[in-house]
Amino acid sequence: MNERSVQKILYYAGILMAFFLLLGPVVYMTITALSRSADFLSPTTQFHFTLKHLTVVATDDSLHFMAYLRNSLIVSGAAAVICVVVASMAAYAVTRLSLPGGMVVLFAVLAVSMFPQISLVGYLFRLISRLGWINTYPGLILPYTAWITPLSLWILVSYFAQIPRDLDRAARVDGCGNFQILLRVIAPVAAPGVFSTLLLAFIFAFNEFMFALMLTTNFHARTVPVGIALFQGLHGEIPWGTIMAASVVTTGPIIIITLIFQRKIVQGITRGAVKG
Repeated sequence: MNERSVQKILYYAGILMAFFLLLGPVVYMTITALSRSADFLSPTTQFHFTLKHLTVVATDDSLHFMAYLRNSLIVSGAAAVICVVVASMAAYAVTRLSLPGGMVVLFAVLAVSMFPQISLVGYLFRLISRLGWINTYPGLILPYTAWITPLSLWILVSYFAQIPRDLDRAARVDGCGNFQILLRVIAPVAAPGVFSTLLLAFIFAFNEFMFALMLTTNFHARTVPVGIALFQGLHGEIPWGTIMAASVVTTGPIIIITLIFQRKIVQGITRGAVKG
């Protein structure tokens, strides 16, 4: 067996392993959601296709799933937009302006972001309680923004640093100020990076569990991850079919969006805006 054959075997073996590790849980989740019985893998149980679980998730008002989904979309979308706006201005200041200690501030933001959520949630709960924001959208948007902004900042800093400074000089010659340069020159050139940052920030906020669990009390502001986790408390048992159906409905759109825009995401994170 020559070296080329060995490389092909290892290549396809890696693809197969990645499929089982990454897509295996998604496939199992989907099959469970469409199966009448959750133990369809048992030798004594046959798979029977059904849409009952998906119908229950969409129509059963006692589950409040649609309210959870609406809350997640609103909170995650607002937090992602705020994060990208704040991180864009901060990244512009760090990479384009001659500010003393800019990199120190950048590393300080990274260091603060390394604190685990569980070590901050107690103090955060007291703050949100005093503001009267428990079980409200602002009570989730504020901590989500603080939690995701460091990630957004680092992605945009690495992207903005690759944009030629000649664009800034040309814009200043035309009479543009810093904000106009960011809005009219840097932002259009950095659109792939900004878009990928926005999408990643949305996904991070959409999947967050700890803050949503501690800062919400009912379906008026509770998000999808916490809502699905509490399904078992509503029925006295673990309704695997309903849980998997809700998970499919929740993750399906995100997977589709990621597949559609995967090139822009990779381009925005790895390639930058300088074309050779």
